Amino acid sequence: MRLAPICKSEAFTRIELIVVGLVVVVAFLLLSMVLPQRRVCCKASRISCVGNLKQIGVAYRIWENDHGDCYPALQSASKGGWSELLTNADQGFLCWTNYAIMATELGQSLKVVLCPSDGRRHADTFTNFADTNLSYFVGVSADDYQPQSLLGGDRNLAPGNQPGQDYGFSPKNGLGNDVAIPIKTGDGPVCWSLKIHSAGNPDGGGNILLGDGSVQQVTTSSFRKNWLRNANPTTNWPSGHVPYASERTRQTLERADDAVHCPQGVIA
Repeated sequence: MRLAPICKSEAFTRIELIVVGLVVVVAFLLLSMVLPQRRVCCKASRISCVGNLKQIGVAYRIWENDHGDCYPALQSASKGGWSELLTNADQGFLCWTNYAIMATELGQSLKVVLCPSDGRRHADTFTNFADTNLSYFVGVSADDYQPQSLLGGDRNLAPGNQPGQDYGFSPKNGLGNDVAIPIKTGDGPVCWSLKIHSAGNPDGGGNILLGDGSVQQVTTSSFRKNWLRNANPTTNWPSGHVPYASERTRQTLERADDAVHCPQGVIA
């Protein structure tokens, strides 16, 4: 008589269940420690970025006091500025010039112009400084007579209404862009891409530096609603030059009455 084979049980033993349970608990504890630390790190980076922009705002005020009460983009080269360059098209690749001009006022610190959340690296000196070592755009028509004009901000400003995964107007190659944003409509269309401070925020967000030297932390919606409407228009672009923007922005600028759709100019 043949005996039926004895089937080996596939169930966990008590010891195995205890081990699995311990592994799950340890994994949960590790995640509960790592995630808050990541949030704290992101918050700290954004606060540090705000500090950078505040220092840049102070540098602007010091510089203008010594150079005819104008910021660099509105001052002539003969007085230390670079306004003549902005009468030519496609000067975004010279965005770094604006900050190099203020090197002394910035304390020769290249870390001030680089956000801790940006993937770019700071240059060694201002003599080999370029757009690829810079985290902030320049509002080329801002001044302290217009306190809420856009003087600067995180470079991941982007066209359209849906945040993308790139750096928007600021390309990786550092060649930069001239950018036109209709300001009176309040919708841009412009948004913060999902880089730098926008991680985990589907609405997108960034920091902006205003003409009076103050800094604001904004989301895309609050930027459009509360700040873009108050920005002052750019008047020093060459005639007929339509800077880089979304197709909708281009169409808006081409058919708009200037009294209704004045463009804010930035280079990134």
